[in-house]
Amino acid sequence: MTTLTPSKVDIRPDGDEGGTSFWTATRLVAEREVRSFLRTKGFWIGLAVIVAGLFAAGILPSVFAGGPPSVAAVGPQAAQMASAAELDVREVADIGAARELVRTEEVEAAMVPDAASGVRVLALNDPPTDVVMALSVSPPVDLLEPGDVGPGARQLVIMVFALVFLMVGMGGMAIAQSTVTEKQTRIVEILVVTVPVRALLAGKVLGHTLLTVLQVAVIAVAGPVALSLGGQSALLAVVAPALGWFVPFVCAGFVLLAGMWAVAGSVVSRQEDLGSSIGLVMMLVMGPYFAVMFASGNATLLGVLSYLPFSAAVAMPVRLFTGEAQAWEALVSLGVLAVSVVLIVALASRLYTGALLQTGGKVALAKAWRSRE
Repeated sequence: MTTLTPSKVDIRPDGDEGGTSFWTATRLVAEREVRSFLRTKGFWIGLAVIVAGLFAAGILPSVFAGGPPSVAAVGPQAAQMASAAELDVREVADIGAARELVRTEEVEAAMVPDAASGVRVLALNDPPTDVVMALSVSPPVDLLEPGDVGPGARQLVIMVFALVFLMVGMGGMAIAQSTVTEKQTRIVEILVVTVPVRALLAGKVLGHTLLTVLQVAVIAVAGPVALSLGGQSALLAVVAPALGWFVPFVCAGFVLLAGMWAVAGSVVSRQEDLGSSIGLVMMLVMGPYFAVMFASGNATLLGVLSYLPFSAAVAMPVRLFTGEAQAWEALVSLGVLAVSVVLIVALASRLYTGALLQTGGKVALAKAWRSRE
């Protein structure tokens, strides 16, 4: 294994003639990263796929709602009214049986006798708009388990939050690939002559963070628009506050992962060897996705995940959406995440600096830690 030690120009913090300031070098590297990725078709295709997916999730359920709503009917009047409205009717003997069918979600709603209005509609946790609209009258509606959104919509939003975090986190692989390419083509030997290695790392992280902010901002705008077009106004009212928290959380989470992606790229010298160094980072990207999906029904486990650095970026916004967390909890979680970002990026800077100029094979992390720029 060889270590490259090219001579450097003087790096001055004020950026006067005779040297390049750290912040100027960071800005130049960031601009280079942003420009190069904005020119790629893959970046725009990926963003278009995400936006198209959001619109599909928001609009298609209302467009392709299959068949008439199913209802349980108690008594001849309710059964006759449901049949006249061309609903899928399931006649039951008493109100208790109707309630059980609604609770087990075998039917969307139940129509039961009511002394005042003739018929009353029972639903689980959100008003059955399609059932009420199909009837010739508007009977009163009782909810057995009142909630802001139904379980299906709740699970869909949680899945979207987790999936967006997964896609954003995996986008950091571009940092690793860029770093390996610069080592393999030996461009890095030219770059470090005028740009300090730490500025090279900072510029890559900054540039890709800006790209992430752009993508998340587009998602934050497209999501509410999609829900509005799909007639999901009740769901939008609940999602919007959580979405406002999701943006800073996912951006901070990306920075946390970005430094690790950079280290994964710096310890190898060929693209073919990159797979051997990204295993841990892949686990830290995919782990929160699966953890939040599996823990979405477990409030205690989800609460723990919302304070762990790598899973907080998606778990806390999910808890805010489900109403299980208060604003002060989100601030505490964001503070823990911010401290973790500082520590991980400082660690990544040390390892990146020690490994970047070493070629010939995979660099052990211990050796990279002992090396100096």
